[in-house]
Amino acid sequence: MSAVKTKLQQDLKTAMKEKDSFKRDTVRFLMSAIKQVEVDERRELSDEDIYKIIQKSVKQREEAARQYREAERPDLYEKEEKEAALLKTYLPQQLSDQELKSVVEEAIAETGATSMKDMGRVIKAVMAKVGTTADGKSVSEMVKQLLS
Repeated sequence: MSAVKTKLQQDLKTAMKEKDSFKRDTVRFLMSAIKQVEVDERRELSDEDIYKIIQKSVKQREEAARQYREAERPDLYEKEEKEAALLKTYLPQQLSDQELKSVVEEAIAETGATSMKDMGRVIKAVMAKVGTTADGKSVSEMVKQLLS
C-alpha cells in the first residue's frame, strides 16, 4: 500500500476518534475518489497517481470556492476553501517561484524555445521534471512570463 494512502487511513481513524466531522468527511471523500480509480483501472495506485487525484480535487474545490464567492455564498465558499487547504496538506512541498523559474529556464534551453509558439513543448518538459511539486497553472504562467 502506498505511503499516502496509509497516511489518509490513519488520519481518517484519528478524525473519527476526535469526532472531527469536517476532516473525516473530506478524507473519506478523497479516499472514495482514489478507490473509484483503483476499481476502474483494476490496479493499485502509486503515490504519484494519488497526488494527481488530490491535485484534481484541490482544483475542483478552488473552482467551486471561486463560484460561491461570485454568487455571494460565504458559507459554502469558506467550506470549499477549508477543504482545499486540508487536501493540500497531503501534497508534496510545492516548488518556490525561484525554483520553478530555474526549472523553466532549463526546459527553455533544452527545447530551444524562442517564442510563445513553443510554449506547449516547454510546459510538457517542465511538467515531466517537476511532477506534482508544481501545478500546471503556475508552470503555464511562468513559461508565458519567460517566453514573452
